[in-house]
Amino acid sequence: MSERTSWGTARVPFPSSVPVAVVGGGQAGLSMSWHLRRRGIEHVVLERDTVAHEWSDARWDTFCLVTPNWQCRLPGWPYRGDDPDGFMVRDEIVAYVRGYAASFDPPVLERTAVERLDAAPGGGFTLTTTAGPLTAEHVVLATGGYHRPVVPGWASQLPGHVVQVHSAEYRSPDRLPDGEVLVVGTGQSGAQIAEDLHLAGRRVHLAVGRAPRVARSYRGRDVVAWLSDMGHYDMPVTEHRDGEAARLGTNHYVTGRDGGRDIDLRAFARDGMRLYGVLRELSGATLTFADDLAANLDSADRVNQDVLDAVDRFIAAEGIDAPEEARYTPVWAPGPDAPTTLDASRIAAVVWCIGFTSDWSWVRLPAFDGRGYPTHVRGVTSVPGLSVLGLPWLHTWGSGRFSGVGRDAEHLADHVAARLAGAPRAGLDRELALAAAGPAPTVG
Repeated sequence: MSERTSWGTARVPFPSSVPVAVVGGGQAGLSMSWHLRRRGIEHVVLERDTVAHEWSDARWDTFCLVTPNWQCRLPGWPYRGDDPDGFMVRDEIVAYVRGYAASFDPPVLERTAVERLDAAPGGGFTLTTTAGPLTAEHVVLATGGYHRPVVPGWASQLPGHVVQVHSAEYRSPDRLPDGEVLVVGTGQSGAQIAEDLHLAGRRVHLAVGRAPRVARSYRGRDVVAWLSDMGHYDMPVTEHRDGEAARLGTNHYVTGRDGGRDIDLRAFARDGMRLYGVLRELSGATLTFADDLAANLDSADRVNQDVLDAVDRFIAAEGIDAPEEARYTPVWAPGPDAPTTLDASRIAAVVWCIGFTSDWSWVRLPAFDGRGYPTHVRGVTSVPGLSVLGLPWLHTWGSGRFSGVGRDAEHLADHVAARLAGAPRAGLDRELALAAAGPAPTVG
């Protein structure tokens, strides 16, 4: 009996050479495979673990999407459930992605890690994998950009009794030891994990960063629906007011939990959570925080107000009949005696929610800038034959999401097909010209 994949089909044989190798079997790699198959392009998808393993193995028990289900529209596989305005929870997301794979049976080799990518002497590329060497004319890196969890170098100096986990390792409040918990960071993961602990009755200390926030709904609709109608998810990064710097930004914190709602850090503080500014250092057993809590909370609120102002303008310009709605009023504010230190001996655990770094060290090609970010235009890198897919703001805000990754994959599949056929790269030249034009104003 042949070996089976995680979604139930027979495992494909390992080739020695293939026209296109796609590295990564998540939603980006699968979308690329779908479009390559439609064009009749032979390829293989190399996945170091199993399809959808990041969703199943690196998300906490109550994890859910923050964008509505109707935005889940992988190529040929739109959301088919009965709750388009709801938010899929972790196991539903895994089923959605694995169901997608089963729908067209892509040539995925699971548990096949790529350890090194080099230029081949005669052209093309050589991939060193755990299953053996492989050559390809074109390679698509669809591994995302979140490779290595970030933890401060001094974290090992915390008292020995303090259990430390990264957000990728956090699962539930009851898997942490009894006692007080420090959550560091307020991007989407940090804010949601802090809420998860708070709702479980845990005493939470939260180091508040500079992440923005956004309301879940406004004037009768989910804010995502308004932004979608406004074209915000389709806006190229070249038109963003921050240009390519938008790729370094932090997503707005909000949640889809229990049908979706705002995440209000001020309300958490009112109800007993202890808030601090950005975590700076550890000195002995004392954790020190910046005196920027008020500024960070105010900044997040301003971003939210800016988004809602843009929605108001859109409603007025389009003549839409939408109910009026009062704006958010802060329910709590830090006083002049807001704490800036915490005795580490008080806490039982720390959950680090300060993000990830990219690790492209296995790619031995000159395709990266001084920060280690791939130099590309809409996924086409500076190395002929090498593409990237699935990165945040690869082309639009939707690029790193279920809503936009398929469109990027279609664009790259066209590019790959033209290149394999020897066609001129007129499309890329046009995009390079667009990239040279300055960014245009937008809502954020």
